Amino acid sequence: MTYDAIILGAGGAGLMCAAVAGQRGRRVLLIDHSPEPGRKIVISGGGRCNFTNRQSAPERYVSANPHFARSALGRYTPRDFLDLVERHGIAWHEKTLDQLFCDGSARQIVRMLLDECDAGDVTLRLGEAIRDVDHADGMFAVTTDRGRYAAMKLVIATGGPSIPKLGATGFAYDLARRFGLKVVEPRPALVPLTLPPGEALFRELAGVAAPVVARCGTAAFAEAALFTHRGLSGPAILQVSSYWRHGEAVAIDFLPGRDKGWLLAAKRVAPRASLRKLLGEAVPDRLAATLAEQLGAGERLADTRDAVLSEWEARLRAWSFRPNGSEGFAKAEVTVGGVATAGLSQKDMSARHLPGLHVIGEAVDVTGWLGGYNFQWAWASGWAAGQAI
Repeated sequence: MTYDAIILGAGGAGLMCAAVAGQRGRRVLLIDHSPEPGRKIVISGGGRCNFTNRQSAPERYVSANPHFARSALGRYTPRDFLDLVERHGIAWHEKTLDQLFCDGSARQIVRMLLDECDAGDVTLRLGEAIRDVDHADGMFAVTTDRGRYAAMKLVIATGGPSIPKLGATGFAYDLARRFGLKVVEPRPALVPLTLPPGEALFRELAGVAAPVVARCGTAAFAEAALFTHRGLSGPAILQVSSYWRHGEAVAIDFLPGRDKGWLLAAKRVAPRASLRKLLGEAVPDRLAATLAEQLGAGERLADTRDAVLSEWEARLRAWSFRPNGSEGFAKAEVTVGGVATAGLSQKDMSARHLPGLHVIGEAVDVTGWLGGYNFQWAWASGWAAGQAI
């Protein structure tokens, strides 16, 4: 059977691309090996789908080419997607840091995208395993366990390997390489980090969370960090994990919002106070006790030289952890790396050397921050390709 375009992958990007192309009059086939579409959408945001972020901008994405996402994000904005949500009567609310969520279920977003595909007469084939994809004489041919289909346009929208329990694989990378595209090494992103045995004291704080500023290289995020039985998690840690590489340290500021010289000032005002007691005003008691113990703090600030207090404060503002790994793709929300942007057009996500081939969504080397940014990339890149195929 012949179509104008075949889209592989019925996640957020693939559904958006199919809907846009179908409503432009293209005959579109959308294939996914999963028995249901949008599985990552369904589990996202605690089941309510953090479907976009008002602050989506290229500088909030990780890529070998930080400018690549600018075109698609600029032409399909959070407001555009919100307009679509509102047209479908989906109630929504805004949380901190400009994150937008459904009031009800994330399944409403999937239903909305499926309705948009229906409006474009998209043919949706679920639960079909792809056996082979080839290209000859200007046509792409896709063979599944149920049939063989052909089209002049092929869109790879099968995502990355994060959350394999949902069926995620590295299929997009294998297919991209087969067609001559390069792949930037994929790594787990937005993922908890693990600590080595030497940091067992901090792992014993499992369940304790605190507001911090977490840093890795030049990246810094002011959100909560959470200690786990394996290491570090929480929004601040998930954010820096996208920038972290093996062997690098993560620095945590346990005193965000406290003025420089905080300890010296406290000594003048309350000389009999202990460091543990003062830290208890900034972080949970169990964490305060551990930090004070690690610093070797005594009972009274008055008994500590000013130079030592300054050293303690400096360490509390940049406490260095050296993770020995992450919890991997099984726990990663997304993937850093992917199909190299150097081989793609930022306007329509097409392969520069092979007309008709497009790559969108998480499969591309564009990874957003935590908080709706990756969905906005899915919508924007899907929209850009859908306008072109």
